Amino acid sequence: MAIYHFSAKVISRAAGSSALASAAYRSASRLHDQRLDRHHDFSNKAGVVHSEVMLPDRAPEHLSDRERLWNEVEAAELRKDAQLAREIEFAIPREMTKEQGIELARDFVRDEFVDRGMIADLNVHWDIGADGLAKPHAHVMLTMRDVCEDGFGKKNRDWNRTDLLEKWRERWSEHVNQRLAELDIDARIDHRSLEAQGIDLEPQYKIGPAASRMAAQGLESERAAEHLEIARSNGDKIIANPNIALDAITHSQATFTTRDLARFIHRHSDGKEQFDQAIGAVRALPDLVALGKDGRGEDRFTSRAMIDVEQRLMRGAERLADRESHGLPTTMLNKAVIAAGSNGLVLGGEQQTALRHIVRPQALAIVVGYAGTGKSAMLGIARDAWEQAGLEVQGLALSGIAAENLESGSGIASRTIASLEHQWGQGRDPLTSNHVLVIDEAGMIGSRQMERVISEAAKRGAKVVLVGDPEQLQAIEAGAAFRSIAERHGSVEITEVRRQHEDWQRDATRHLATGRTVEAIQAYGEHDAVHAAPTREDARNALIDRWARDRAANPDASRIILTHTRDEVQALNTAARDRLRLAEALGEDVTLATERGTRNFAAGDRIMFLKNERDLGVKNGTLGTVESTSQVRMAVQLDDGRAIAFDIKDYAQIDHGYAATIHKAQGMTVDRTHVLATPGMDSHSTYVAMSRHRDHVDLHYGQDDFADQGRLVRTLSRDRAKDMASDYAGEPERQFAERRGITFRQRIAELARKVPRKMRSMFEGLRLPVERPFESARPTEEEARQVRRNIVQRHARAVVSIFESFDKGDATTPDQANELRAARKDLNTITEHASVDLETAYKKDWGLARETAGGDFTRTRQAMQHEAEIRTHPKLRADRFVERWNKLNAQAERAYMTGDLAGRKSAQNEMAGMARSLERDPQMESILSARKAQLGITIETGRKLGAELAFNHGIDFGRGRGRGIGR
Repeated sequence: MAIYHFSAKVISRAAGSSALASAAYRSASRLHDQRLDRHHDFSNKAGVVHSEVMLPDRAPEHLSDRERLWNEVEAAELRKDAQLAREIEFAIPREMTKEQGIELARDFVRDEFVDRGMIADLNVHWDIGADGLAKPHAHVMLTMRDVCEDGFGKKNRDWNRTDLLEKWRERWSEHVNQRLAELDIDARIDHRSLEAQGIDLEPQYKIGPAASRMAAQGLESERAAEHLEIARSNGDKIIANPNIALDAITHSQATFTTRDLARFIHRHSDGKEQFDQAIGAVRALPDLVALGKDGRGEDRFTSRAMIDVEQRLMRGAERLADRESHGLPTTMLNKAVIAAGSNGLVLGGEQQTALRHIVRPQALAIVVGYAGTGKSAMLGIARDAWEQAGLEVQGLALSGIAAENLESGSGIASRTIASLEHQWGQGRDPLTSNHVLVIDEAGMIGSRQMERVISEAAKRGAKVVLVGDPEQLQAIEAGAAFRSIAERHGSVEITEVRRQHEDWQRDATRHLATGRTVEAIQAYGEHDAVHAAPTREDARNALIDRWARDRAANPDASRIILTHTRDEVQALNTAARDRLRLAEALGEDVTLATERGTRNFAAGDRIMFLKNERDLGVKNGTLGTVESTSQVRMAVQLDDGRAIAFDIKDYAQIDHGYAATIHKAQGMTVDRTHVLATPGMDSHSTYVAMSRHRDHVDLHYGQDDFADQGRLVRTLSRDRAKDMASDYAGEPERQFAERRGITFRQRIAELARKVPRKMRSMFEGLRLPVERPFESARPTEEEARQVRRNIVQRHARAVVSIFESFDKGDATTPDQANELRAARKDLNTITEHASVDLETAYKKDWGLARETAGGDFTRTRQAMQHEAEIRTHPKLRADRFVERWNKLNAQAERAYMTGDLAGRKSAQNEMAGMARSLERDPQMESILSARKAQLGITIETGRKLGAELAFNHGIDFGRGRGRGIGR
């Protein structure tokens, strides 16, 4: 992973240094020092891949000779404590090839130093560390005097300015990130690096157990001493500028606790006195914003900058949601659907609903799709319709492999967000009102990046379609932008899983998607797919055994091994390859130096590409099989059927592809998956890992990590969803609900409980100036149709107003109740129960209510018919009951595990209401009696189903009060 390192120091005689000795060491050469009359010979030093002296304009040509240059520098300095040269050292991203790294270093040195008048002695080192990974970096020795045709002049004091050093630090970051974007490399300066965000802290060494023991025993430990020195320096910087710490913490999390702050300051300070000063400086910052307590009773904080980002994000999303500019004629959409059907692609009901949702006129559309629900197929039909209408469709994703998956699955030309932002920065590929941006895996995008894209689209008049799943892998950077936008503006959900072939596996995926990890793991355990071993090493061996047997029995099936850490990935890759070598399934080994260290490759090896490369047509995460390899060239058959070949000197970012991290797997689909569970996993990574397969998945774990399956399930069920500052700030009602992790629709239901008892529904509400329909004169057919539309629109406007009022935390009034009651009465004259069916549809899809209120009835009739079918069809009602019951039960369990007793009680109150509702619906009760296992009933009491449900889940059935959304 790319890291940020940039340091500067002065080479001086006072420290006993010689310019000639320093230059000889850094260039791995032999130089004669005329002042000392001795040779400095470091020509045996390895790792120097580029060395040159770069001259500014007007400098004498003879100074390009390194030995003459530094001898003249030494001669120009007469003082015994003279400063001879300035040295700059910076790390080069290991994602680059040597040629790319050298070019980057040369460009930076020329632009920032040579063009300023300095002579630069540049040396690029490509060392290999003890861990086998490349550690590319550059040493630049810079002259400190002005130079002209006659030689050196006076010392240039401007070059010593602190602000100039700060500018160089910032400019290096800009140079690196710009070049990475140009090369379409899925990396930026390491997001975990403080320097990557302009934070002036040096990265510290990791102190291992051996060094710690040496320090504890009073022995000399140079590494530990340097670690403390850096910590002390960082502490001084934080005290001088506490915004450094605030920016660093909020880079990867939108909010933080006092404990988070203390942990960060402790890591970047030395001793209690400096710790107290640093943490006091941060707490005194005017940009530190207190948000109140979270669900665990801990105080939460954020920065004003983060609040500004979120406000800009929401303003941009609001502008898009309010604009109707990209509507499609119904006939054009129907043609696209028919054309897809003729090619054998038939959409399910939820996919059709999602399709109509995203092609509506509004410039913002949001689709939440469970893993394996066929989102790409639906997007492919939308692409056809948009392009037939003359719109330009652009796919975006956070990573290169996700963009590749989007493009291969939907046909939408796709790229990474970073590369598109880079183009915008260069004034190229600007958005227009003719663009439709389809952003896939949107849940992995942080708030800052999402804000930039949303704001740009809103400014340019483009349409944005967000597609993702907030329960899958969380954003690496701060925030939960996708989840927050979906809650605020509504979304369409696709929950019908299509990837897995077995019904029970599809059910398990839905369990994972809705936080019911316990039930999912239990289902796989019942089908002999969860395997315990005494230790992790034993579990790894058992996994490889099963993988090898499966490979022999099903050679044509696609498969992947998944785990949480890169160390485990390497161990599994090695073990898998050893097994193939024993089976004589590989050709002759060829040892290659790759980006991740030395690796052996042979014909038949699985390979993973680790860097985007347009010329080869591969992305970071692309998989293939080696057809042939030598020391200089490799030929690979990619999994998509393409055959490519490349020189190792041009592309060495490869590794074995038998195993991968779970983060690499989001968006992947294979026939069979083998998962090694480790303690770092949570519900999000478990969901991704356990939903990649079509046919089968096996989960392995060691009992040294998890004592039993119960411990395993508790770890894999951990909810680590990211939050937003806006989840805590705002009106009291909203603040309370959001702190408890309640979703948009659940929050509305919570507020609905505050409506007076005489009001029958959460929709009782606002009086609107809508005329009553004519009842005297007999209207024409067209007039009657318009009257019906007015009635439906009037009702929808009342619903929208109530939704918006509740979202703000406002209570309803008797006048509001009267208006909606009248709107319902008129609506039910069109079709009996029409208000019930439409209100149910609106609760599921907030955006539908806004469409209808705005006069767009495209989806209204279908939604009402769908809800009427569920209302009148007991089996469908039962399906909905089971799904809702299990969601609430999972919510109650999570609340209990986190100590959120209020949240648990709220969920159980609604479950009690659902259980009591069965007394009024004997037909559905009869159907559900055969599905007790799905409802978590393990103890049968002989009571009626509602009471049995309450007993098995520890719910107070007698006093339970529902929220009215159980149906």
